[in-house]
Amino acid sequence: MILAFLLAGNLAFAQGDSAPAMPTLTDALASKFANLALAAIEKPYPYKPAHVLDSDADALPPRKLHPVFYGAYDWHSAVHGHWVLVRLLRLRPNLPEAPAMRAALARQFTPQALEGEVAFFSRKHTGPFERPYGWAWLLKLATELRAWDDPDGKKWSAAMRPLEQVIVNRYLGYFPKQTYPIRHGVHANTAFGLTFALDYARATGERKLEDLLVERARKYYGSDADAPARWEPDGSDFFSPSLCEADLMRRVLPPAEFATWLHRFYPAIAKGEPGSILQPATVSDRTDPQIVHLDGLNISRAWCLEAIATALPATDPARPVLLKAAAVHAREGLAHVTSGDYAGEHWLASFATHLMTWKMDR
Repeated sequence: MILAFLLAGNLAFAQGDSAPAMPTLTDALASKFANLALAAIEKPYPYKPAHVLDSDADALPPRKLHPVFYGAYDWHSAVHGHWVLVRLLRLRPNLPEAPAMRAALARQFTPQALEGEVAFFSRKHTGPFERPYGWAWLLKLATELRAWDDPDGKKWSAAMRPLEQVIVNRYLGYFPKQTYPIRHGVHANTAFGLTFALDYARATGERKLEDLLVERARKYYGSDADAPARWEPDGSDFFSPSLCEADLMRRVLPPAEFATWLHRFYPAIAKGEPGSILQPATVSDRTDPQIVHLDGLNISRAWCLEAIATALPATDPARPVLLKAAAVHAREGLAHVTSGDYAGEHWLASFATHLMTWKMDR
């Protein structure tokens, strides 16, 4: 039923002369994503807390701990659910859901509530909280608000600044101390954590942060070769460790240097190897909150594959291989954003929205 909905005209694919079809965002699909985010961001339960309890007083309901990002199952999903609404309002301001989207954000983004989020980070033992996945999405949300030429957007962006600065300071304080990157395909993945933060730093002129992230990326990944990508995926991945790394390095290295790096990193990619990252993952149970991560993996692979391909020269033999794989992953992943189960529906719209709109920021 879900796939039939998507294929019935709500998911459009742009055709190119040589590249396979990739998704474009229709108004109907934007409405679908907006409704998923609206249904999640103010839904307090079920909820998975991620903070350390220092006493009985810390065992509080989600909204007491997180006055803004208390819904959508966990803090980071709430953050990127809010990003979906801001992103779609900025790009598609005339959606039928726009009034409800603005009203929800107005309820959420009050200065008092955002001050409560800042206060949470002053608690003991919150140093590792949401590091770096939630941090990255918070900066993604801040970037979107700053870019939105809208009275509400400007007001909410100003209210977000103190929390934004907390997260910037967390990056500046932590990453000089992280000696080794974390390479698995879930929340602690270092490459993804640096990626959205680097986009933020460049968009906002945070030169100190940009310099740190570029230095860390080169230190962590600059000499990598022959990635063991044939071992991917793990059973609960929503990121490809190797593709996330390559998606970061395309931002860090000049184009010619990146092409050399990529072919050293994936020495047989032009021949379609390793096939394990070029074919979508199988998702056996979309009601399981870990297994359904693999739907997100297919979507995040799609944006990484497409972005990596477009960073290569037009004549690079890896380019068509990567673009074909991106299209296959996009079709598979987007067909399951709406599964009927909250395990995936509370977060997959954010991955889908990023996949279908990332090129608009270039």
